[in-house]
Amino acid sequence: MSAWKAIVPIVLAASFYALAQVNYPQVNEITCRIYPQVNETRPDLPSPFKSGDDQEFVVAVTREGKYAVVPVTPSNDRKICKQLIVDFEDFPSLAATGLHSETELNRIETITGRSLDEITALGRPDALSYNGFMAEDETILSVIKADNIIVRRLGLTHPQMAKPLFHLLNLMETDLELNRWNLARHSWENIQYFIYNGRKVFVEAQDTKGGQQSIFDDGIKGGFYINVRSDLSTDETAYLNQRYGHLPPEEFAEMIQVLSSFNTGEIQPQYIMRYGFYEGHTFWRVDPISLAFIFGMKDLVEIEDVFTGELDTILTNHFTE
Repeated sequence: MSAWKAIVPIVLAASFYALAQVNYPQVNEITCRIYPQVNETRPDLPSPFKSGDDQEFVVAVTREGKYAVVPVTPSNDRKICKQLIVDFEDFPSLAATGLHSETELNRIETITGRSLDEITALGRPDALSYNGFMAEDETILSVIKADNIIVRRLGLTHPQMAKPLFHLLNLMETDLELNRWNLARHSWENIQYFIYNGRKVFVEAQDTKGGQQSIFDDGIKGGFYINVRSDLSTDETAYLNQRYGHLPPEEFAEMIQVLSSFNTGEIQPQYIMRYGFYEGHTFWRVDPISLAFIFGMKDLVEIEDVFTGELDTILTNHFTE
């Protein structure tokens, strides 16, 4: 790693963090108990929110039905992963604006010093990972380009998309440090769900005995399996039935599943933040539309207004060249 590349994350952390900011409600005085203490009733607080000193919090519900107000501010000092790093050397527009420049993407030949062909080969199924980081007919560039268009159409940025996932990881890390994981079952069982922009976000998380290497030359490793979901309301299901009820039942069910759930680990949020890469259409894809819906960044009507009548294909079609 060059000296320049090593210093870039430190220099950019503050400015790139600003790109990830969302207009979360601010609470200047927190009068309830802060985790690991819990509250018997739900505090009158939004979730997520920022305190007066710019610390970020979410409200979660424990398995005992208590309410936990948990600090989850992203940081490069977190043990679970570094959270404020962008690949400025390869993607200066991403670092400056939170989105890729199409012009830059069209002329890029390497990422973290590895050729696009090598990264694609490492990312295919049965290469560096059994499931793969992209489908057999996708490339690293075809996936980055397509998802950049989707995020731009949603009116969001890649650091904004990564933020809720880092909040989730930091919620997990808090319980790991408090020894509130079931170590015998290698699973996180202390939290039923947490609240995010009015939605209940359910999480099933496990730590694994092995580790996953990164397709980029970035030192990132993975060791967690996390399933994230937010159930559709009756009104949301009816809305989708009204617009997509013509689909065969299996295609409609697939659209619902992809929209309302995804699998992730600690690698994927870092990929989104650093490279604007959500992985291709494999088991580990964190679809930006699903991410925006599950974490309440966009509601179903807003999403459908952007992708009118094509939500099923946008969510499931592979991103080929």
